Amino acid sequence: MGIIIKPIVTEKMTAQGEKLNRYGFIVDRGANKIQIKTAVEQMYNVSVAAVNTLNYHGKRKSRYTKSGMLRGRMNHFKKAYVTLAGEDKIDFYSNI
Repeated sequence: MGIIIKPIVTEKMTAQGEKLNRYGFIVDRGANKIQIKTAVEQMYNVSVAAVNTLNYHGKRKSRYTKSGMLRGRMNHFKKAYVTLAGEDKIDFYSNI
């Protein structure tokens, strides 16, 4: 599996992409900033100025059902916020 798992496409990230030229990705938990930078540059043919990462700890969830209480946990994952240099843009909807 590659370093980039999927892009984060939300209202907040779309606004940051338009104003600050910053895009979000869910990446492999073992990847470092240098690996993320090279993966984004190769995949989208852009130049990356900065990479910020954060580890997201999965929350515990529970719900009540007819058969009793079900307990579980969301998955852990790592986010990467990538700031592009210059006038580069990433269009996630180009191949739809």
